[in-house]
Amino acid sequence: MLLDVGTLPAFMLASAVVILTPGVDTFLLLRTSVRFGTRPGIHALAGIHTASLIQVSAVISGLGALITSRPEVLSVMKWVGAAYLVYLAISILRGLWLTRKEATAASTPEAEVRPEANPYLRGLLSNITNPKMLLFSLAFLPQFVGSASNPAIQLAALGVVFLLLAAVWEFTIVLTASRAAERLRRPGFRNSLDLVSAIAFLGISAGLVAG
Repeated sequence: MLLDVGTLPAFMLASAVVILTPGVDTFLLLRTSVRFGTRPGIHALAGIHTASLIQVSAVISGLGALITSRPEVLSVMKWVGAAYLVYLAISILRGLWLTRKEATAASTPEAEVRPEANPYLRGLLSNITNPKMLLFSLAFLPQFVGSASNPAIQLAALGVVFLLLAAVWEFTIVLTASRAAERLRRPGFRNSLDLVSAIAFLGISAGLVAG
């Protein structure tokens, strides 16, 4: 058969476990949506999924296997990904410091909601520089090829299903976080989320290098 749909239930269950596990994307979407609202959150989500689509396409085309067979390439990717996460963490901490300084000087909490750098670009870079997604796709998707006569088409179909499931969950995060932010206008709430996000980015960065 061209596609083996018999593997789909197990694949969707395994995908749900992976998608529901918090990671860089979750913290980035939460922070962007709470800080700046629904539209920037959706832009960040679009950037994340642009990168995911590129990585899944690399796996399907065989390019991913070629990349991961070169330890030096993987090492560079890990360090670049870790460096970008550190950059995000430092940017967040710097923003917290500036916000506190402005609030102390002028007592203007509205200053904290000024737009940051392009959220689409942040989402794209945070995902595309993380080789764990590529390694995960290489290890995860082929397990569910089953008896499909055309593995490439099966992998493409599985990749689409995974990205759709992830998009639904992450879109829910964006909407929930942005709507919650409308009720939680306290600067302390947003600042606490910023601090947690920065710590999470630093922790994931360290794990990426050590892994």
